[in-house]
Amino acid sequence: MNLEISQSAPTAAAIARVVQANYSLGEVVAGEFLRRSFNQVYRLTLTDGRHVVARLCAERPRGEPHLGFEAEVLQHLRARGCPVATCLRTRTGEVARRVQLPEGERALMLFEHLDGTATGDQPERIQAFGRGLAQLHAAGEGFASSASHYTLDLDYLLMRPLQHLLRAPTLTAELRPQFEALGQRLHDRILALGELTQVLCHGDAHSDNNFVTARDDGTLQAVFFDFDETGPGYLAYELAVYPWWLHPRSVDGAWSAKDLTRWGHFITAYQALRPLGEADRAALAPFMAVRQFWLLGEYAGRVPVWGSQAIPTDYLQRQVKVLQQWEMLELPVCSPPAVRQPAS
Repeated sequence: MNLEISQSAPTAAAIARVVQANYSLGEVVAGEFLRRSFNQVYRLTLTDGRHVVARLCAERPRGEPHLGFEAEVLQHLRARGCPVATCLRTRTGEVARRVQLPEGERALMLFEHLDGTATGDQPERIQAFGRGLAQLHAAGEGFASSASHYTLDLDYLLMRPLQHLLRAPTLTAELRPQFEALGQRLHDRILALGELTQVLCHGDAHSDNNFVTARDDGTLQAVFFDFDETGPGYLAYELAVYPWWLHPRSVDGAWSAKDLTRWGHFITAYQALRPLGEADRAALAPFMAVRQFWLLGEYAGRVPVWGSQAIPTDYLQRQVKVLQQWEMLELPVCSPPAVRQPAS
């Protein structure tokens, strides 16, 4: 009897064979399966000692991955001096290779391997992350593409994820109207702030999708990867992903002095290059809640692959309380450091 497969996990050796057969990189001598999360990611070693990173794209609630747009964004940013992991093309010039798996075809995309270490909690490394994100946004200005892409607006970030959540099998009749009301209040609150700044977003800049490295002169810089969420969207959302990552996502969660300090280093470094307007500042805290809705929608949409207990009912009950608490959340925004004027 043939069984339907929701999502398979190819071995690193299998991915290595696909890459060796379809890319002009020479022999792949080793492979390592790094992680299985929203996608499956592999590190491959070539004969000359170089590494490349392969991403096997998973089916996603937000729609098909826009690989052509992602590749164009990376090429654009690299051309403007931003250190990013660019896409490596197949022998025939394609940005990805379609791989036949038991569940059907999936796209395999290959990237440069970046060296570096995690951002961590050291002030100078967090500052490098903040400056690097500001530089990405500056470099993204004027980017244009006809390729299909995600638009990181309230429909994409909030209302569609909410619909996925409302269809979750573990969501009770009692919880459903509470999530609906929370989502609508959040939507209306952000719209009431007026026009907000738009940028070409990384889309998932929570400090683990970049490394920090030292330049030849010893100064630190952030190098970025994992752009599969990229698209035009709200600056406030892009900046809210890091404090969302820092803040405890629990019912009794509260800012710690350490996390507030880390946030202060990040946002001060960012503002030193790209100051924030008042409306964008006011939007930061509500966009933390938007990010949590987005995550819940991603989990709910993956129930066929991850199972219903990826979001059990007791977890959703806690999430309602977290989001109710976050309606009152305040996020301090530090002023950028004063610029010293030269002596007259």
